[in-house]
Amino acid sequence: MPGKRIPNAANRRMTPMTHVTYKVVRHEDGWAYTANGVFSESFPTHAQALEAARNAAREQREPGHSETIQYEDEAGKWHTERALGSDRPETDVEDSA
Repeated sequence: MPGKRIPNAANRRMTPMTHVTYKVVRHEDGWAYTANGVFSESFPTHAQALEAARNAAREQREPGHSETIQYEDEAGKWHTERALGSDRPETDVEDSA
């Protein structure tokens, strides 16, 4: 499914907007949420995990400050990029219960 396209002011081309889905799931002896295949901490109750997922999704949508970030990709290669504080993903929460 293609993402929405938004203008990229730096090079005037269209860039797909990122979408992140937080999924509330059973994990270990309790509940957690996942995003892009990564688990959050465990929560004792479903309600706590759902609230945490909703908070994380909301925080991801909020604009912040632009800053330089570094990250390692799946192949072990390090990257340095400028992350624009206005470049926020769309988010949603899926509840498995």
